[in-house]
Amino acid sequence: MTKSHLNSNKGILISVLLVGAILLTITSISLGRYWVPIGVIPEILRKALFAFFRLDVSGISIEPVMETVVLNIRLPRILAALAVGAALAGAGCSYQSLFRNPMVSPDILGASSGAGFGAAVAILCSRSFAVIQLSSFCFGLAAVLVSWAISRAVDHSGGGSGGTLSLVLTGMVVSSLCSAFISITKFLADPDSKLPAITFWLMGGLSSVKGNDVLLALIPMAAGMIPLVALRWRLNVLSFGEDEARALGINTGRLRLAIIVSSTLLTSAAVSVVGMVGWVGLVVPHLARMLVGPDCRTLLPVSAILGASFMLAVDDIARCLFPLEIPLGILTALVGAPFFLVLLVRGRKGWA
Repeated sequence: MTKSHLNSNKGILISVLLVGAILLTITSISLGRYWVPIGVIPEILRKALFAFFRLDVSGISIEPVMETVVLNIRLPRILAALAVGAALAGAGCSYQSLFRNPMVSPDILGASSGAGFGAAVAILCSRSFAVIQLSSFCFGLAAVLVSWAISRAVDHSGGGSGGTLSLVLTGMVVSSLCSAFISITKFLADPDSKLPAITFWLMGGLSSVKGNDVLLALIPMAAGMIPLVALRWRLNVLSFGEDEARALGINTGRLRLAIIVSSTLLTSAAVSVVGMVGWVGLVVPHLARMLVGPDCRTLLPVSAILGASFMLAVDDIARCLFPLEIPLGILTALVGAPFFLVLLVRGRKGWA
């Protein structure tokens, strides 16, 4: 099969995945305790668009309750699920390509644990959801910064065994420390109010997300995703090894730093919105690699699309399967762990 045919097939696959994500989004708007007919959704969105641009909406008649449910409750939650899924899967894909290890996940450098600690501290101090989100994001960035600084210090002192390995090891240490700090925070929390709130947030969920929260998180997510998309072809070169990359004139240190910073922005922003949700950044890039191979030029966008669809589907199950909403972290583990085992049994097809 020629290269043009392969590119054509990948383009068709990406188009199919995009159409599937759009159909899933429309279906998700309808799903819930209050059923919204699919045929009414375009009218609700059209009325909201007309109202935003201050156009005449007198000819569009929609039930107020239905309009409130779609615009104020479901649409922000669906957009958050799509953004979080794409961010976690994109970060996981980048980390796996950077470290040349399919077992790497977005929290490898402590971003998730740091973000969880930041959220726990804010909840302990009785802060608003916006402050919790900001504290989670800042602590996630700080955790990765500490991992990076320690690994650099270790390497310069001659005690390291390589830049990448030192970074991974220090990330594991920082992640363990943040987990210990989370446990201390839970120990200090009021068992009647603060402790349940911290525990529930750490399990993950989108029930408290509002429109402003989504807009606030989209800024760092865009700041993280745009550089990764622009640098995705360099990830291909870096996956062959640092010596080969340097031979092609690539500054591997700056490239590694740019990828880590961008992936950390994605991970911290996602965790600040949804809580500590695992498996998305580990499983979804594997599935994408099985579909399109290890070429990051295609692998990264496919991972993002699949991650968005996966997170939205899991959130639909969380809010519709039982009367009481199931935390997302539990569902992603229940779905992701068996699925990952299936991928392992089938082999590491497509991994370079």
